Amino acid sequence: MALDIRRFIQRFIEEAADHLPRLRKGINALEQGQADQELINELFRSAHTLKGSSRMLKLFPITALAHSTEELLSALRDGTQTTNAQVISLLNQATDGLADMINQLTQGAAPESLPEADAALCQALEQAASNRQPLPEGASEEVEPPLEISAPLTEAPARSTTRASSNATADLRLSDTVRVRLDRLDDVIRLMGEVLSGHHHLHSLVVQASELSATLPADKQAPFNAFNRELKDSVLAHDTLMSDLHDRALQMRMLPLNVVFDPLSQMARELAHSLGKHVDCRVRGSEIELDRQMIDRLSDPLIHLLRNALDHGIESPHERQAKGKPARGQLTLEAWQDGGWVIVEMHDDGAGICLEAVRQKALTKQLISEEALAALSEQETLDLIFLPGFSTKAMITDFSGRGVGMDVVKRTVVDELSGDIQLSSEPGDGARFTLRLPLSLAMMRVLLISVGGLTLGVTAPFVAELVKRSPETFIDAAGQTTLILRNEFVPVIALADLLELPTPQAQVPEVLLLVVHQRHQKLALMVDALVDERDMVIKPLPLHLRHLPLVSGMVSQGRNELISLLHVPALIERSRRSTQRTAYETTPSPQAHRILVVDDSLNTREIEKDVLEAWGYQVTLAENGRDGLSKALAEPFDAVLTDIEMPIMDGFALTARLRESELYSHKPIIIITSREKEADRRRGIEVGADAYIVKGSFDQNNLVDTLKALLG
Repeated sequence: MALDIRRFIQRFIEEAADHLPRLRKGINALEQGQADQELINELFRSAHTLKGSSRMLKLFPITALAHSTEELLSALRDGTQTTNAQVISLLNQATDGLADMINQLTQGAAPESLPEADAALCQALEQAASNRQPLPEGASEEVEPPLEISAPLTEAPARSTTRASSNATADLRLSDTVRVRLDRLDDVIRLMGEVLSGHHHLHSLVVQASELSATLPADKQAPFNAFNRELKDSVLAHDTLMSDLHDRALQMRMLPLNVVFDPLSQMARELAHSLGKHVDCRVRGSEIELDRQMIDRLSDPLIHLLRNALDHGIESPHERQAKGKPARGQLTLEAWQDGGWVIVEMHDDGAGICLEAVRQKALTKQLISEEALAALSEQETLDLIFLPGFSTKAMITDFSGRGVGMDVVKRTVVDELSGDIQLSSEPGDGARFTLRLPLSLAMMRVLLISVGGLTLGVTAPFVAELVKRSPETFIDAAGQTTLILRNEFVPVIALADLLELPTPQAQVPEVLLLVVHQRHQKLALMVDALVDERDMVIKPLPLHLRHLPLVSGMVSQGRNELISLLHVPALIERSRRSTQRTAYETTPSPQAHRILVVDDSLNTREIEKDVLEAWGYQVTLAENGRDGLSKALAEPFDAVLTDIEMPIMDGFALTARLRESELYSHKPIIIITSREKEADRRRGIEVGADAYIVKGSFDQNNLVDTLKALLG
């Protein structure tokens, strides 16, 4: 009786799931000029294996397309054909065609229902391969007939005189992997987390045993101490073993980013074609691995960023040529590892984001007032696109089954993935979205702190540092308690007050400050004590608690003790709402002086703005020297306040450039910096500054008095 080949379709699908990503990755490498021999050999082997395995299972459409692909790769391998745009395009089309047919099999299509291979594509592949040298006279191409299977594939194949028989049978081998249901794997990881937490509890038992030893009679202490030492040694010996075991369990759930990147690369070509645009999508770093949970949630945000780049960013071929650009746009999707983080970046060489268009859209949709908009820096203006309702443009395609906006992209990355997203743009040169993500949501470094009698957790990615300071070193900035931390003003607030917990009334000589951050914002939280710091298993909140905005998850400690993890972005937002800066009783002048504040720290800019506005000044903010120079030359200001240490253009250079302008040759310029050296003061005077204020001795009355004296 003939073998029922349908039993082996699943094995072929699993095998193809390994070879298709290799083909995509290899073709991308070829496109970037990495045409080394081993790379081409690997591509050839993948196409050859798909051809042989599909022939054995009578998947003839797949066999035909894989054979034509193999022909072209063979020509590349022999050196009779070279890599060029046409070859890359054909190989990409062939891989897409193979993936499409294999996807139909995955969805349950019968082998006989597969459509015929694209004859035009097969012909184009073989024509591209026809650059091979002519065969010697009298020689003929070796024909590979279809292979009939009449014995189980797990048995040794019968000897055959044909190359096709031996190669095809050898290529369809048993895989060295096993497939495990994801829910079962999640159960293993969950149980490993419980075991690890329980093991950590043994450390507290060791401490308790040591304390108990001191209470025993002298004649009992020696044997108990021996027992205690053995217990301690055993616990310590198992620490590394337990940690390694849990790490291995987590690694089982890690997947390479090509699971997300490869479909995006294919989607980019299809969507660009539908828009009448020509785009090369380059992928780098797709071998970087992330937890499966991260991979699943990352797809939708990246899809929306891709659509945004192709629809709004990259221009049509005609527009690009009119601007002196190549007709083909470039879209790059890359990833790299940075310590315990993975950076995923998508950037294009399109038109960039028009700041004026962003401002107009924000005003039209009443997302911000004109006064508030005028005070925003360039970066803050760009970030307006992340506001809910900024754009209501319908999605071009329905690739993911549902449309998402930029606000959902940000919420997914920040709230669900405990990451961060940054946007930069250069007019005419494109936009860049940078996502910073933890390797896994299952286990992270956690700081346990004590506040108001409770133990709470903060995940390490949001922690900038822990410092101790005397309350006497804090300054009052427009009613906001503020810490001067190196070159930055950081708002200070008691975490107990934010959480509405009881706070001790006693004064202490020093307070412990947990400085947390999100993007450009920092907040110093007063806490009672640091309890512990270690890698912990993160548990999602149960459904009935997921409405709590300040809690992102839970960790367990000891025996079934659950500790809430604070959600830092929500804490920062609550602190901004709860500490509405109180303006001093002042009477603004009918024609208030206009002040430009230039500093790369968002906290410092905002605090200086609040101080000045409390005294009746109109304030505009700039985030670096170049931004400040652009704004200063675009409209007149009565005075400029600038930091020194800033990217792109520092405060010394800004001051010197402003003094070159007739508009600012005599306007007051005040440097506010953490630099205390006399040489820096002298340089400030040399470039034209009227005053030099050190942040370490900052006093808002001194600043206001200085401004009043200079403005007259």
